[in-house]
Amino acid sequence: MTGTTTAEVLAELAELEDPRVRQVNEKHGDDHGVNLGKLRAVAKRLKTQQELALELWETDDTAAKLLALLICRPKAFGHADLDRMVREARTPKVHDWLVNYVVKKNPHAEELRQAWFADPDPVVASAGWALTTERVAKKPEGLDLAGLLDVIEAEMKAAPDRLQWAMNHCLAQIGIEHAEHRSRAVGIGERLEVLKDYPTPPNCTSPFAPVWIAEMVRRGRHS
Repeated sequence: MTGTTTAEVLAELAELEDPRVRQVNEKHGDDHGVNLGKLRAVAKRLKTQQELALELWETDDTAAKLLALLICRPKAFGHADLDRMVREARTPKVHDWLVNYVVKKNPHAEELRQAWFADPDPVVASAGWALTTERVAKKPEGLDLAGLLDVIEAEMKAAPDRLQWAMNHCLAQIGIEHAEHRSRAVGIGERLEVLKDYPTPPNCTSPFAPVWIAEMVRRGRHS
């Protein structure tokens, strides 16, 4: 579907707005009320449209930004574009989709990982940690895993929520994937007790690192 204007897309998203969906999303810090299944259906119909994606990103509408991330060309963005975008992505879902659907597929991902890792903005730093966690799992060569554990041990307890969550994911991933660091990763998790009491639905794995690591190892999801 070509020739669709930004105004038409915004009007369609406004029609999909559901107050009940918004109420649930706002509890997680996401200020939109569009069901994500319906949003993905719109994206599937629009297909890849980089120019439209850029226009939608520039709006103040969170649902439009999410749609932009689904219809853009991840490899078309430059280093500076993605650095600007990650600083503009203030709601959790937009930030998460930007990192997972766009940055991870971009040729600048490793440079951005290094640039963002120790950024003074904790939300930007959490993107650097998310990219680091991806490397821990898929391409750990060249990473100082013991050094990462040092940083996590020193900083995770006092880190702001989203940065803490990203560090904790990295801690768990190191423990799951790298047997030689597993006991230390579990020990750090047990001492810091980060997310120990996180409410976990039935049939879901707790994000508390020692429990998470043990469960994934039990399932054989490790090297």
